[in-house]
Amino acid sequence: MKAVKTRLCIMMVLQYAIWGSWTTALGAHLARIGFTSNQIGAIYGCLWIACIIAPFIGGQIADRFFPTQLFLGVAHVVGAVLLFMTARQTEFGPMWRWMFAYSLFYAPTLALTNSLSFHHLDDVEREFPRIRMWGSPGWIAVGWIVLLIRQQWHTHEWAGGSDLLMIAAGFSLVMGLYCFTLPHTPPKRKGENPFAFLEAIHLLKDKNFLIFAVVSFVVTTELQFYYVTTAPFLQDMQAPTEWLAAIKTTAQIAEFFVTWFLLGLSLKKWGVRKTMVIGMLAWPLRYFLFCIPNLPIIIASLTLHGFGYAFFFIASQIYVNMKATDDMRASAQAMLTFFTLGLGNWLGTMFTGWIWGLCGGPQNTVWWKFFMVPAGICIGMALIFLLFFRDDVRPEDIKEQAA
Repeated sequence: MKAVKTRLCIMMVLQYAIWGSWTTALGAHLARIGFTSNQIGAIYGCLWIACIIAPFIGGQIADRFFPTQLFLGVAHVVGAVLLFMTARQTEFGPMWRWMFAYSLFYAPTLALTNSLSFHHLDDVEREFPRIRMWGSPGWIAVGWIVLLIRQQWHTHEWAGGSDLLMIAAGFSLVMGLYCFTLPHTPPKRKGENPFAFLEAIHLLKDKNFLIFAVVSFVVTTELQFYYVTTAPFLQDMQAPTEWLAAIKTTAQIAEFFVTWFLLGLSLKKWGVRKTMVIGMLAWPLRYFLFCIPNLPIIIASLTLHGFGYAFFFIASQIYVNMKATDDMRASAQAMLTFFTLGLGNWLGTMFTGWIWGLCGGPQNTVWWKFFMVPAGICIGMALIFLLFFRDDVRPEDIKEQAA
């Protein structure tokens, strides 16, 4: 069993190394080759559109017809080819089409790596978090691998495409081949319902849960101001191009330590309401620090992203788990994922691109004006949450979930 868990940990490392290879600094490359703010947002938005429709395509195919490890292997090998083609594009139209095609293969694997793990673990609630957490070291490690590659071979100077997407293609190929060696995970006789999240809609009749859901959705849209634009912003602040991916791992390192050492303590001492408010306020504080034209301060402020992510999003998943009944938890989490990871992130990329254009676009951005938009919205959501949301879960439930 220990050997199986080790293999699952390696799977998570590779799964998130692929994503971390390109998403952290691709925006800087796209700005360099002349993409507009709306076009950059649209490229990033491909994955979020795919996350919305993934349960209707990939999830159903894997659930009903193919062993999960076989589907994962094929998806990642095909994904490697599609990333290779995406990497070679310098015009928006072809790049968007290749990126969208790739995203349709990658998005289902996010859920399927989880479901494969569930199938082979005896105590899912206790053991799965220890498996899933290896995605963060994978994301962190690839940032430094990108740095080493760029320093050694100066791949960031390649005029014919994106070195980041080429690196991601390499990791996708490795992941695909590795998946064929994973433990056999047969398809279910009956596939998961792609509309499962609708079964949890009745939770929105609860005033507290409705406030929580609306605030979570709005806050998620504002996170794209960080994901899409931080790399070109760091470049404008004189950060070396080859260091961008490594610098941005600061956020994941902070997230890792905050999740393991502070989140549980905060939930037990202050409850869901105060913990999530702290998380929401960490992001505008980071945006305010972004307005100080000092690169060391800006890099240090990236830790606040990891702090906010753990205190808001991971805490929100714990809250949903506590609010839903045993037979409704999967549906409730699916609903949260659909409205945040899917719809919220996609609308957020479009909104980010629009505001970026209003603030000067990729070539002439007035950064303090740009970052004040998400800062103001996050502060507004934090105030709404603080004033109208009430903790309605038992302290002993918080202790059990955060343990």
